[in-house]
Amino acid sequence: MAKNWAIVIGINKYDNLRDLKYAKADAEAIKQWCKTEGAFDRVFLFTEDSPDIEVKPKHISTKPTYGKLRRFLRAQFERPLLGTGDNLWFFFAGHGKRYQERDYLMLSDSDPGDVVGSALSVTWITERLRRCGADNVVLFLDACRSQGARGEGIGLEEPQGVVTFYGCDPQQESYEIEELQQGAFTHALLEALRIKGTNNCATVERLYNHLRYRVPQLMQYYQKPIQRPYAIAEPATKYHLVLINQQATLKDANTLKLDAVREERRKNYQLAEQLWIRVLAISPADRDALDAIKELAILENGGNRESRISGSRKQSRGSSLLTVPNFHWPQITWPQLPQVRVSRRQVLKGMGLTGIGIGTVGLVKIVQEFSSKPLPSAKTKQFEFVTVNDRGEEIKRETATAQYIAEDLGNDLILEMVEIPGGTFMMGTDDGEIERLVKKFDVEYFRWERPIHEVSVSPFLMGKYPITQAQWKAIASLNKIDLDLKPDPSYHKGDELPVEKVTWYECVEFCKRLSQLTGREYKLPSEAQWEYACRAGTTTPFHFGASITTELANYNGNYVFASEPKGQYRSETTAVGQFPPNAFGLYDTHGNVWEWCADDWHSNYEGAPSDGSAWISDDNNATKILRGGSWDFNPYACRCANRLNLIARDFNLIVGFRVVSAPPRT
Repeated sequence: MAKNWAIVIGINKYDNLRDLKYAKADAEAIKQWCKTEGAFDRVFLFTEDSPDIEVKPKHISTKPTYGKLRRFLRAQFERPLLGTGDNLWFFFAGHGKRYQERDYLMLSDSDPGDVVGSALSVTWITERLRRCGADNVVLFLDACRSQGARGEGIGLEEPQGVVTFYGCDPQQESYEIEELQQGAFTHALLEALRIKGTNNCATVERLYNHLRYRVPQLMQYYQKPIQRPYAIAEPATKYHLVLINQQATLKDANTLKLDAVREERRKNYQLAEQLWIRVLAISPADRDALDAIKELAILENGGNRESRISGSRKQSRGSSLLTVPNFHWPQITWPQLPQVRVSRRQVLKGMGLTGIGIGTVGLVKIVQEFSSKPLPSAKTKQFEFVTVNDRGEEIKRETATAQYIAEDLGNDLILEMVEIPGGTFMMGTDDGEIERLVKKFDVEYFRWERPIHEVSVSPFLMGKYPITQAQWKAIASLNKIDLDLKPDPSYHKGDELPVEKVTWYECVEFCKRLSQLTGREYKLPSEAQWEYACRAGTTTPFHFGASITTELANYNGNYVFASEPKGQYRSETTAVGQFPPNAFGLYDTHGNVWEWCADDWHSNYEGAPSDGSAWISDDNNATKILRGGSWDFNPYACRCANRLNLIARDFNLIVGFRVVSAPPRT
């Protein structure tokens, strides 16, 4: 049976730095969860008044000083104490510091004038922890907590072989919340660990998604500056790692199986074996895992797989695990800055326009020609759209027409663009409705949707669907302008599925390449354009009306918005265009994937443009807008007015995009 150990550190009292209020309480709360709810075998607590560790012949002091903690990590992890399938968590609440390109945790007696000689580097800590023998080492670093400590914080290094959760981005502070008497990150972490059922946070992926969503909510509610956690998983397979075995599902096990098979194919037999053991931790009698571990023992000893695998084993692995012959998992790393993001393979060249170049000069030349290049001929298409009541019952079905143009992407692949008429609308949600939503759903971020304000939008073209994986591949194969693009970044695979796991910067690169191909400017929609197009003349929460059902959109049907019944939770993206469109002829504006917008994030609409243009800050804000909800979110996140934010360099399997362009000339 897997062993679970934790090292938990919380420092309130500092000799040479500002004291903290709740770091010690955070550590004690994490220890309590580990011992009672997490069923951890051993928890080592380090605070200013924690009891000594009882070992013979002499007890070990748990004062969180440099000497005592360094000695503990050095002496206790000189030899392996855990093994494959075991778990070691390291939690730290206190001050952190970035010094000489390295990340450090500041201990109670650390000297800011002698960081190297009095603080512990995250790299050194990681190296020591990995010696324990456990293949699942997870760091939770709620550091950079000093108010007023501006500048570069920890989090720019990428610790190897572990999963690292950071309480905030390197340019942010990690705040304590007086009303909660806890740090915001630790409060959200404990909430997440206690979630049960299908929405639990038992995997790295789900925990990361929850923290990125929940911590900004807390900051907004308690009127604190932006704080946004992030995580780094190395290697990529640790993104699917199960943190809490007793809450894992068979779907989690199947995901690990796919990762294990992938590593076997790459002849990473040790990592593959670790993954198969992880499968057994979830499903102890899993036949695929038992057979795979036997095979790997043969392979590691120089044997031949094919001569020793039974026919039934070949059939089982071939059919149940690998339905796609050459399945490939993309690299996953958080966060990755665009200037250092390099793909593993060179993007194929030669499918761009000859002589127009690669780079800014060629792009400028094309931009100058945009106004003179005619759009493809518009075609009129007829479609039906529906309206439902608050019970999700259809009360009206109407017929409408829209003008579409089709951009030729080559190889019989097109991009359909819908002509969106200009007009004026009320953007956002009125205060009365916001307070109703806050009270009903206990989510404060609805207040981001005010004040409601009038916006006039000029005519434009918008993608009929979110960009699909087939369309992404076509454009990703064109000549690079600023960034490399992975041809197949998505987690859920399928040509007609929306592309996901793409950063904001990559979507901008996509638009630039598409512009170069077509000779017309394509870009991400402004937030105002997006909401105007989604509403399609309606003023209700959804363009369908007062409610929504899973017959109308792809979202988490375990939850309801109004009086409609619960529905299906598909747990994945669906092919674009499967659900009814809105009155403009746009599909999938509710659910499926969140969609990037061009705007910088602002926590409300005070000072927002009234002409439908993108709201760009002067401070190079790297946090951008998401709209529309997704397959993994509640229905209230799919409303026309709902807003979310994400760092531009981040990517996620629930985030995609669609494009806009200038209207045809008359």
